[in-house]
Amino acid sequence: MSENKPVESWLTDMDGVLVHEQQAIPGAAEFIQALIASGRRFLVLTNNSIFTPRDLRARLRAGGIDIPEDAIWTSAMAAAQFLDGQRRGGSAYVVGEAGLTTALHDIGYTMTDVDPDYVVLGETRTYSFEAITRAIRLIEAGARFIATNPDPSGPSQEGTLPATGAVAALITRATGVEPYFVGKPNPLMMRSALNRIDAHSESTVMIGDRMDTDVISGLEAGMRTILVLTGSTRPEQVDRFPYVPTRVVDSIADIIPLVSEYAPLAER
Repeated sequence: MSENKPVESWLTDMDGVLVHEQQAIPGAAEFIQALIASGRRFLVLTNNSIFTPRDLRARLRAGGIDIPEDAIWTSAMAAAQFLDGQRRGGSAYVVGEAGLTTALHDIGYTMTDVDPDYVVLGETRTYSFEAITRAIRLIEAGARFIATNPDPSGPSQEGTLPATGAVAALITRATGVEPYFVGKPNPLMMRSALNRIDAHSESTVMIGDRMDTDVISGLEAGMRTILVLTGSTRPEQVDRFPYVPTRVVDSIADIIPLVSEYAPLAER
């Protein structure tokens, strides 16, 4: 990371960076505390659309990390913001959980299964054949297809779970219609996060555990990037990608001193 470019703002992924299975990764709580103490603007990002920020704050706190509710940005919130800019006061048929329906309600959208403007697909642990069938028929009838993120699978204590991208592929195969994915690696997710905290890409760093989502979307949004090796991307995989992060570190604990080290000169 360049010494002559102070870091005014920080964005960080959640799963694999701050937590594993809802348990804090060593150094995560201290990193958030360092950001709050420094007064730096920051957001915790997640492609998970199941939970509202309030829900996530409670879950994170139970795992040992206290993050302000307004410092959490989900793919559901990014999707809602995108739809608000595309078609204000529209309607949607939603396949998803409270995190997604709440975000859409908050922008004034109506939930309906009768001639909606959009079918919006998010993550859920209770995908129903009936709901997916309804989504397929509404898309065939002309509804636009939006999905919160392209992740094909996710982890659980029991093993791999199908995620939004896998169900989106099923719907695409049935309809021939590809969704527009709002979440990472779409740099739109990063841009919406930057706008939310009034940050500039040149003075912001994105922290993530995946080269193919966190790092590439941060890079495409014009930010410096840090890859931590506590999540999805293994050390031997880094060099296989055609792009590189600004820095690779073992874990979030290694980034704590950087909060002060890369603060604006006047604050050092």
